[in-house]
Amino acid sequence: MTTPAAADRFALLFSYGTLRRTDVQQATFGRLLVGSRDELLDYQLVPASTVGSPHANVMPAAAGRVPGMAFEVTEAELVAADGYERRDGYVRITASLASGRSTWVYVDARNGD
Repeated sequence: MTTPAAADRFALLFSYGTLRRTDVQQATFGRLLVGSRDELLDYQLVPASTVGSPHANVMPAAAGRVPGMAFEVTEAELVAADGYERRDGYVRITASLASGRSTWVYVDARNGD
């Protein structure tokens, strides 16, 4: 297992879906990610059949909360995550977590976000 260099700066990347899977992390980043449980604020989880995507998605919802994981990733790993997520039509945006932290999260581009 590889780990980022000590000098790498970390950003937060919130996952409510496949990026929580260890096989996806190994294939995308070459390592298992370090993270903590958190909740995405002002969004709700929407079943895949509702958004026309093969995966569940989040959509804006006042006072909504979506459970998931906030992972520490490097800038290079964000680029790798972009390659993984954008092939399914997702875009990366910033959002707020219940812990008070700011994070990157992928949402379906068809949401109009």
